[in-house]
Amino acid sequence: MALHIQFQQHKPMSLQGQFSCEAGQLLALVGPSGAGKSSILRLLAGLMRPAHGRIEVGGQVWLDTAKGIFQTPQQRRVGLVFQNYALMPHLSAAANVALALQHLPKSERIIEAVQWLKRVRLSSDESMRRPAQLSGGQQQRVALARALAREPQLLLLDEPFSAVDQMNRESLYRLLAELRTDLNIPIVLVTHDLNEARMLCDKLVVLDQGDVLQEGPAFEVHRRPRNSRVADLVGIQNRFYGAWMGPSETPGLGVLQWTRSLDTQQVTSQNSLQLRTRDKGKIPPGFPVNWVVHADGLALKPEGYNLQRDGFILLPVHVVGHRDLGELSLIDLSMDVAPCEVFKMAVSGVQRLGLKTGARGVVEMDLGLIHIMPKKPHPQQVPRSV
Repeated sequence: MALHIQFQQHKPMSLQGQFSCEAGQLLALVGPSGAGKSSILRLLAGLMRPAHGRIEVGGQVWLDTAKGIFQTPQQRRVGLVFQNYALMPHLSAAANVALALQHLPKSERIIEAVQWLKRVRLSSDESMRRPAQLSGGQQQRVALARALAREPQLLLLDEPFSAVDQMNRESLYRLLAELRTDLNIPIVLVTHDLNEARMLCDKLVVLDQGDVLQEGPAFEVHRRPRNSRVADLVGIQNRFYGAWMGPSETPGLGVLQWTRSLDTQQVTSQNSLQLRTRDKGKIPPGFPVNWVVHADGLALKPEGYNLQRDGFILLPVHVVGHRDLGELSLIDLSMDVAPCEVFKMAVSGVQRLGLKTGARGVVEMDLGLIHIMPKKPHPQQVPRSV
């Protein structure tokens, strides 16, 4: 029951790209407002037809512009959950769900609707209430039950949790995780919440200005963003500048000069630091680069920690920013050596104790988790010897 979609158009808005989602997977579309996330949902639901494209779900072709195939929304078995629930205010919860059960005899619709509402943990009493008599989280459960009652081949979620409070949101997350194992269909989620995307999804599709910039497992996108724009859009905070200096004396490793800017002419041994990381042989010496290090590649150690390990570097730091968020603390750590950059880290447990502004420590950085993104240099930019 896999989903495969490819699309291209210039008007009324530019859209271009392709992605796929396997049965049982949840794929999150992320990107800024106006990136095209909701428009792609409309393509999948049949509410919009692209100039060029193809959509296949479970081996059935829903759209193929080259062959003149276009299935209407009524012909597609799609469940769609909206941000604002879109419930009929004059109908009970069960009657709202029954609207998706028109294929059943009228006498069976309410009975079946109540069963679907039980699956999303609403009682028989709550099933008979109108939307205004239900909380936001309960209304969202009704909307989800209605979408599932169609027994869809594809489930579309358009920012479904943004209108409910955090407690209800957490409960809905757990419900969706449980339902996924039973549904075994592709699920596409639109969200602005990067934490929500990381928590729920198996795959990320990163969009900007209608273009698919990167598709892949969430873990892979966060570790290896295709470019600096993707790094920004998925919220990677530890992103820095550098200059690629070429192979090192160790086979398989190269030299990354950590700089304060992309201006490689400003590189000197006094304002930069050399890091030895993997050399894939794809970047010529002299290229300015952006680079990121995944959160898994940073470990905060106590002051005085000096265990040297191959493939790691120790960087003395001190706390310059500190925020407590319940069981988690967000800290900013300034390096004591050039280039005086700031690491952003989240710490929990006993490690948080004593972490106040001015506290000192050591960051152990895994050089193997550095990911380098080359940026084409200006013709006049040639790195100086260091």
